[in-house]
Amino acid sequence: MGASARKTVAILDYGSGNLHSVAKALEFVAGEDYSVLVSDDRDAVLAAERIVFPGQGAIGQCMQTLVDKGFPALLRDCILNKPFLGICLGLQTLMDYSEEDDGTEGLALIPGKVLRFPPAARDEGGDPYKIPHMGWNKVTQTTPHPLWNNIRDDERFYFVHSYYVKPENDSDSTGVTEYIVRFTSAAARDNLFATQFHPEKSQRPGLTLLRNFLDWRP
Repeated sequence: MGASARKTVAILDYGSGNLHSVAKALEFVAGEDYSVLVSDDRDAVLAAERIVFPGQGAIGQCMQTLVDKGFPALLRDCILNKPFLGICLGLQTLMDYSEEDDGTEGLALIPGKVLRFPPAARDEGGDPYKIPHMGWNKVTQTTPHPLWNNIRDDERFYFVHSYYVKPENDSDSTGVTEYIVRFTSAAARDNLFATQFHPEKSQRPGLTLLRNFLDWRP
């Protein structure tokens, strides 16, 4: 397939997020099938065949930037019409509301809340849990999904977060993880798949998930 005929996967640039490593990981798995575009241009994002919304940092600033750029309506349109992958904040912003930054309204695309890990929680040995939850942890697949193809159940992925999502409906959760609480680490509905973990930092299983996203035909 020639470069001019390649499809496009757009990484939404809203002024923050882990854009460089996400782009490099997608370029690695895409090969000649897709061109990878990092953009904040509305027309370019709407024209792409697939959308990735990465996230890193605080949700308050993230949501304010999205509103300032007029992205909320754009994201809703994209999720209704094309495959969409959210990563970390890209998952949390899909909920109705987050406790972070003294309370922040989300995009309300998945009913649910974003909650802070209990700060005083202790493990079985009596030691306090570290917050943020940082490092490798298991993801248990609770429902089948094409993005889990060739990824074993209870595979380990890389996390960095102090808040976790709690969808209202169990049907919106497709993967869970244990850290202080049992929380949703992957959510899915219709054209949307979003993870709390960072596939771009998760070596082979993360690259497999990104390749599955490019192959997904919802």
